[in-house]
Amino acid sequence: MKVALLHGADAAEPPEDPVLGQIEATLRELGHDTARVGVAADVEAVIRELRAAGPAIVFNLAESFDGKSALESNVAALLNLLGLRYTGSSPAGLLMAGDKSLTKQVLGFQRILTPQFATVFRGALDHVGDLTFPLIVKPPQEDASLGITSKSVVRDIKELFGTMDSLQREFQSPVMVEEFVEGREYYVGVLGNVNPQALPVIELDFSAFPADRPKVASYEAKWGEGGTGEAGESGAEFAGTKSVFPTDLSPELAARVQAVAVEAFNALRLRDYGRVDLRVTPDEKIYVIEVNPNCYLERSGEFARAAAEAGIAHDALVARILELAQARYSR
Repeated sequence: MKVALLHGADAAEPPEDPVLGQIEATLRELGHDTARVGVAADVEAVIRELRAAGPAIVFNLAESFDGKSALESNVAALLNLLGLRYTGSSPAGLLMAGDKSLTKQVLGFQRILTPQFATVFRGALDHVGDLTFPLIVKPPQEDASLGITSKSVVRDIKELFGTMDSLQREFQSPVMVEEFVEGREYYVGVLGNVNPQALPVIELDFSAFPADRPKVASYEAKWGEGGTGEAGESGAEFAGTKSVFPTDLSPELAARVQAVAVEAFNALRLRDYGRVDLRVTPDEKIYVIEVNPNCYLERSGEFARAAAEAGIAHDALVARILELAQARYSR
C-alpha cells in the first residue's frame, strides 16, 4: 500500500524531527511504499505532490501550515477536499482542540472540569469566568507550550497586564488567562475510536525544578534552549523536569484520571490517537489542562512510552494508528 507521510517542513529540506524517519522506516518494514510530502507555503505545490504520490492513505504528521500551528486544521481540511484518506483527527477536532478557549467551553458543556478562564484581546473580553489569583497567561492557539514561560504565572494585576500586553504584541492574537492549578501534572495517551483505550498514566515530575519558579510545563521545561537543555534559565527548567510512570498513584485515582482523559478525547470528537494533559489537586480534583490531537509519536516521547508500557511496541503502535484510520474509511 502507498502511504504518503505529510510533514510540516519543505520537502527540499527534510526536518530534523526524528519521528518522520522512525515512522517511515516502520511503514517500510510493514511492507508499505512511502513518499514524503512537505507542507510549505505553496498550496498548489502541496496538492501537486499529493496527487503525484497517489497514496492509498496519508499519515498526517503535519502540526502546522507554513510554520503556523493555528492553521493545523486547514491541512486536514485540504486532505478532505482532495478526497484523501488520512490518519488522525478531522478538521473539526483539530480546530476545537487547537483553540484552548474553545476546548474549555466544549469541555465545560460536557461537565469536564477545567480551570476558570477568560480570553482577552486589546481590552475586549470574549469570555470571562470568576477568576482568582494566581493566574497563568498563554496564547490560546499555539502548541508545544509556545509562549509559556515561568513569567506566565502572575500573582497580581500589574503582572497580569504586563504579561498580557507582552503576549499580544508577540503573537498578535487574543490571550487566555486561566486559574493556575497547583497540583501534580499527568499525561494520558488515548488510542482508538469506537472504544478508545487510555494508556498508562505518565507524570511530569517537577521534584528537581528550580524552587523559585512556578511548576509549569513551559517551553523551556519541555524543550530546553534550542531543545538541548543547555546551561542557563531554560537549561535549569529542562533539567528540572522528567516524565515518569508514577509509583505512588493509587489504582483508583489512576482510573479516574484515565476516564477523564477518554471523556475529553470523545467530547472534542478526536480520532485515532491523542494525549490529554491534566492536573490533580491535593484534594484529588481532576482538571483538564490541554488536549493534544495527533500528538508527538517519537519513540522516546510520552505517548510511545505509555503505549510500550501497555505492551504496544512502537512499530505496533504505528501499525495500529494506520489500521484505525483505515477502519474509519471502510465503514
